[in-house]
Amino acid sequence: MSQSVEIKKGVYWVGVVDWTVRSFHGHTYSTPRGTTYNAYLIVDEKIALVDTVLGSFGPEMLDKIREIVDPSKIDYVIANHVETDHSGALPELMKLCPKAKVIGTQKCKEGLYKNYYGNWDFQVVKTGDTLKLGKKTLTFIEAPMIHWPDSMFTYCKEEELLLPNDAFGQHYASSHRFNDQVDSSELMDEAKKYYANILWPLSSVILRKIDEVLKLNLPVSMIAPSHGIIWRKNPFQIVNTYAGWAKQETQPKVVIVYETMWGSTQKMARIITDSLIEQDLEVKLFDVNSSDRTEVFKEMLDSKGFLFGSSTHDNGMLPNLAGFLALLKGFKAKGRVAGVFGSYGWAGGAVKEIEDLLKSSGIEVAVGSCSAKFVPDEKETAACVQFARDFAAKIK
Repeated sequence: MSQSVEIKKGVYWVGVVDWTVRSFHGHTYSTPRGTTYNAYLIVDEKIALVDTVLGSFGPEMLDKIREIVDPSKIDYVIANHVETDHSGALPELMKLCPKAKVIGTQKCKEGLYKNYYGNWDFQVVKTGDTLKLGKKTLTFIEAPMIHWPDSMFTYCKEEELLLPNDAFGQHYASSHRFNDQVDSSELMDEAKKYYANILWPLSSVILRKIDEVLKLNLPVSMIAPSHGIIWRKNPFQIVNTYAGWAKQETQPKVVIVYETMWGSTQKMARIITDSLIEQDLEVKLFDVNSSDRTEVFKEMLDSKGFLFGSSTHDNGMLPNLAGFLALLKGFKAKGRVAGVFGSYGWAGGAVKEIEDLLKSSGIEVAVGSCSAKFVPDEKETAACVQFARDFAAKIK
């Protein structure tokens, strides 16, 4: 079992490392590198615990707290977020410190009660409210829809420490706690995946919140999220990266996602891919049936162009691509261009259905579509090549 770690003077990481978890959010998010559930104990004249951990890891968190203080001495439990991976150990903890005050937003109070029906002393806080622990002062910043309505940040001004819960996190298990101790490319890959799959739909909200927090001129020398690694070296690196993602900045890159029945749509996808590469574009090609959609959305986050292909079945697209595009619609991707391709037998339908879905999602269908009957012949192959060239021109 990992040990507690003092991350700032009198502030301790008392979270847990979940090495073996491989999916999250009801299996919508793959976690091949595991995750952590981070909780932070602040020891002063008064003692505060900021967030807890997934319920099944509660005993491990309590053991870490006992390395530092008796859990019964905790005066405040700060609940930055209701979701059970951060609040699941709260009922067990409160049995040991029943007189502790639970602090969170009004939405947090409502959510915790509906999850646990605990008769706890709850103090509702709003942006700008403070809590004096002794030498240390905590300031609370409401952050609704980052990523739930109840979410908030906790800031300790004396330690220049921001505790933003699910913002700036990653699903990344490690024996290390800080960003300067791990592989930076792995870390940023997981941070990008986290943003793409959880926070992308909230980009406009996140951009406003970043602007709001920056205007507060809070000195921040460390950002300690509730999943993954703590940012202590150049912590604003991740803030600036988030700002770029939230602005939906893109690269001259194309992500192609397709589903094929008997291989014809796959042939079209390969022709289009090769043609785009000839136009000096970065391309990522995914068969929706054999790809991890968590990785696909990560690649789409900074891509200017999206191409989607499907064979026609029952006058529409194949079902797994349909499910993928239904998720994409909720992501509210802005500033992208798209194109559609597909094969059919005696009647079409998939291409039009995809086009209609993209338009309803607010994604521009830039160059129309490309279709092939049964197996693409020489003329249809040439049309795929021209389709790719026209699309490349739009991306460039």
